Amino acid sequence: MRTFDRANKLEKVSYDIRGPIAKEAKRIESEGHKVIKLNIGNPGAFGFDAPQEIIDGVSANLRNAQGYGDSQGIPAARQAVMQDFHGKGILDVELNDIFIGNGVSELIMLSMQALLNPGDEVLVPMPNYPLWTAAITLMGGQAVHYLCDEAADWNPDLQDIRSKVTDRTKAIVVINPNNPTGAVYSKKTLEDIAAIACERELIVFADEIYSRITYEGAQFIPMASINPDILTISFDGLSKSWLCAGFRAAWMVLSGNKKAAAGYLTGLEMLSNMRLCPNMLPQFGIQAALGNPGSVDKLLLPGGRLKEQRDEVINAVNSIPGLSVVSPKGALYCFPKIDTAKFGIKNDQQFIMDLLQAKHLLFVHGSGFGWKEPNHFRIVFLPNKETIADAMGRLRSFLEGYQQK
Repeated sequence: MRTFDRANKLEKVSYDIRGPIAKEAKRIESEGHKVIKLNIGNPGAFGFDAPQEIIDGVSANLRNAQGYGDSQGIPAARQAVMQDFHGKGILDVELNDIFIGNGVSELIMLSMQALLNPGDEVLVPMPNYPLWTAAITLMGGQAVHYLCDEAADWNPDLQDIRSKVTDRTKAIVVINPNNPTGAVYSKKTLEDIAAIACERELIVFADEIYSRITYEGAQFIPMASINPDILTISFDGLSKSWLCAGFRAAWMVLSGNKKAAAGYLTGLEMLSNMRLCPNMLPQFGIQAALGNPGSVDKLLLPGGRLKEQRDEVINAVNSIPGLSVVSPKGALYCFPKIDTAKFGIKNDQQFIMDLLQAKHLLFVHGSGFGWKEPNHFRIVFLPNKETIADAMGRLRSFLEGYQQK
């Protein structure tokens, strides 16, 4: 009998946030057990509701969403994004520089597909959101990982970046605020990265989906505002800051040295045309969202739910023998370090699987984010305090007797 295997190009592609361990969690749930799932940054699953203005904007336009729209997105949505960038002082953005997509994930894939030839290199942070590495690999490129230094609050190691630029390097990815570490980069850090990009004529891909989620006065600075001499491609959307992950509404914006990207822009337009258009209905929420930019502000301040939950997780992790964590300044995650010698850990994926099977508690192992050693894992701090206390209690109990076999 003829059989069909997956394509060879998928051999080196992985996305462990929804990988084999998450599949095991589903199996456990199918047997009637409740799993505390702290593996995905999905606000809607933890009782966060989207702002009413967005819901109204979408629901009022149901009939207007019946037909295909512009392949780059409806004009009203792109106009709102353009005005948002102008308000940040990024004045060279025009309507045709903006692409609306079905989530940032689709736009990342599209941006890599339009750019990369086999063997092209893209610098990606380590650790990183794994879709970047997967997209680059799937399109025939090579993701070259530059170090983010835990001892320096997870800031990029600029010397490491410089050492890894080659003649094949086309671009550098900057994730700010960072997933999975929660680092928020200073203006000086962004300027230094931009200087390398300018010197070596690289595109900067700025993943800024958590741009409005920062804590304790940490200031987010748009990469596109740093250096107009480089081509910057910025990504943002409704999933996190506006609590609309399921709407899959996002935008990608070209700014800076757009003259260098005329051919690339043609490729982006071609791929956008081939999908006909992004999902019409969620686009009607973008204008409402950008007109209400403070949707999560109250959640980030002392007394706000996200701030308090972050503190609860950080304090609990740091109180467990063998664990430590750098307090995140942004996003929805922390990236604890585990004492591998104490627990005999040589395989972080096995550690997370053992924890799931023993305590029905689901995290994501650090190597799933491209981290180089088996000594980290990511925790989502979206659940309420009671669930966090339960989860941290299970983690503490598990580690009290754990030794990896």
